Amino acid sequence: MAEIIWGLATSHVPSIGAAMDNEKTEDDLWKPLFDGYAPAREWMAEHTPDVAIVVYNDHANALDMSFIPTFAIGAAEEYDVADEGYGPRQVPQVVGDAELSEHLLVNLVDEGFDMTVFHEIDVDHGLTVPLSVYTPDPGDSWPCRVVPMLVNVLHYPQPTAKRCLQLGEALGRAIRSYPEDIKVAVFGTGGMSHQLSGERAGLINQEFDRNFLDKIETDPQSLAEISRAEYVEEAGAEGIEMIMWLIMRGALGEKVRRVHDTYHVPASNTAAAMALFATDAAE
Repeated sequence: MAEIIWGLATSHVPSIGAAMDNEKTEDDLWKPLFDGYAPAREWMAEHTPDVAIVVYNDHANALDMSFIPTFAIGAAEEYDVADEGYGPRQVPQVVGDAELSEHLLVNLVDEGFDMTVFHEIDVDHGLTVPLSVYTPDPGDSWPCRVVPMLVNVLHYPQPTAKRCLQLGEALGRAIRSYPEDIKVAVFGTGGMSHQLSGERAGLINQEFDRNFLDKIETDPQSLAEISRAEYVEEAGAEGIEMIMWLIMRGALGEKVRRVHDTYHVPASNTAAAMALFATDAAE
């Protein structure tokens, strides 16, 4: 049977990828963030999964505003890297796991989650930056197969935080029922507090962020009770992306161990963070 060995919550700010791609990680602005990644990267390199399920949102690169599924899953054998206006990032193509995707799809639909299915989709920085946070030097290929899971955090009404936690719990059950003996990691991406436009552009709420970083381990249910309006009010229009962390946390189950976390302000004009959690299956 499949086992979930760890979960990673991480910001997917595109400039994090650009800093890596352009060798800026030692610059004064970026060094504290990348130094903070180092202990988690070392631990993850010693606990390589067979498959990573990456929960993220497309940023109107593969999809446009004419079609926005609430929840979707990729079911392809491979995914091209999206051109976000300046050419695709020079990172490896993403190799999928169609059989696992099909298993997850069936189980999630049977549990009442009406998932949209993509048999072909390009993946943007929402997915590739977290993979780079995990593996900064992948060489010719990422170290594991990837199943993309997309969430609408762009267009009202976004799913509630409670529904995201419930989806994560169902995802965890689906993974653990997969008959093959594989090790799985789950990524929850986006956040932390940030707003990119309007009168509150540049908003960062460190108090809200740090409370979220604490409660995501110890009391995710309290975070699931926060309304979408409160997420936007406290964390900014794009800060609502943090609800995707709850999908990861729900999948891990009740008992987790925090391996490492880091928090940095600012990264671009956002707060950025990483939190890594291990399950008993990682030991």
